[in-house]
Amino acid sequence: MPPATSPWPSGYGGLRETVRQELVARQLDEQIAGRYPVGQRLRILDAGMGQGTQALRLARAGHTVTGLESDPELLKAARESLATEPAGIRERVRLIEGDGRETGVHFLPGSFDVVLCHGVLMYADEPDALLAGLARMLAPGGLLSLVVRNADALAMRPGLAGDWSEALTGFESDTYTDGNGVKVRADRLDALTSTLAGIAAPLHAWYGVRVFTDGVPGEVGLPAAEELERLLAAEDRAGRSEPYRRVAALLHLCGVRG
Repeated sequence: MPPATSPWPSGYGGLRETVRQELVARQLDEQIAGRYPVGQRLRILDAGMGQGTQALRLARAGHTVTGLESDPELLKAARESLATEPAGIRERVRLIEGDGRETGVHFLPGSFDVVLCHGVLMYADEPDALLAGLARMLAPGGLLSLVVRNADALAMRPGLAGDWSEALTGFESDTYTDGNGVKVRADRLDALTSTLAGIAAPLHAWYGVRVFTDGVPGEVGLPAAEELERLLAAEDRAGRSEPYRRVAALLHLCGVRG
């Protein structure tokens, strides 16, 4: 578990989830800093926010955040985490029960500067329609941040674990079994690049997430602070470098609304 000084909500998870959230946070901050003046308060939508990890972090940074979540238990966890924050941060966060397909019900087009869709697309029955709806929520020049499972790397985890049957299956597959035993879909960089162009939010930058630590069991906790920082530095560099980022377990794609 993260230390008591961690910026993440309680129940945040062990090493694998820490690597994911920390890398995505660094990458997202880099993209925001490259598009907006320092200190500008942005309107951010987190569609499928989970327990609010990134939403709360961005609210602490001064932004106005709307979190959309369909799972009552995750929404409850997000509300409990939000309740422990100072009043100024709580005032900047709005939590709504719903999912990314319902953005047109809750918001007007162009209502947000940044839209997050992290770890959601793999569960969507109609992913292209979901992405198109999210893109419509962006103001001109707005940033769409997607985190998806990398279909081109599905053989990596079983292969490194010595599970050769699963590795061979992974080469040809675009589905996988998640941590809850649910069979879901993965995405390919080329296909998403085409989709983003088609919804007028063409790909601006992309990163790999979890190149070296994807095979770490979910229950493994964090190492000492210095070792964790070295680990994150290595993962951060791999996620930005060829050929490493192409075999990352997750892809972080950033599209910009035309």
